[in-house]
Amino acid sequence: MVCLGNICRSPLAEGIMKSKIVQARLNWQVDSAGTNGYHVGEAPHGLSQKVALMHGIDISKQRARNINGNDFDEFDIIYAMAEDVTDEIKWRTGKKFNAAKVKLLMNEVYPGRNMDVPDPWYGAEPGYHKVFDMIDKACDKIIEHYALPTK
Repeated sequence: MVCLGNICRSPLAEGIMKSKIVQARLNWQVDSAGTNGYHVGEAPHGLSQKVALMHGIDISKQRARNINGNDFDEFDIIYAMAEDVTDEIKWRTGKKFNAAKVKLLMNEVYPGRNMDVPDPWYGAEPGYHKVFDMIDKACDKIIEHYALPTK
């Protein structure tokens, strides 16, 4: 799960997805990262933490990091929160970039629409709720699309 700073959208996506993975009893690995270094080592934005906690998800222990080429070795899919993030992932990861592994998160809900998850960084709390709801729906679709039914 990748956004620009790894403090608003992608930490929410990591937390939501991890919560759903536990509920579905899946053995998946999820992480989040950013494409710029402005917040490396910082905890998620206070409003991201607040909104996540309102849904029973604690993301306070996450710390921002930059995406790197090794992420393409470690993860099967890298979800970008927006198209500009996809461009930044390519730039940041250089020769390791693998376009086949990078998907826009909201295309899980709205295939082919290339819809961005808006960056709530400069806005008020309602924007964080909107982003949470969007990501929550996308994570449900990821589980639906990729989880094998249990017997």
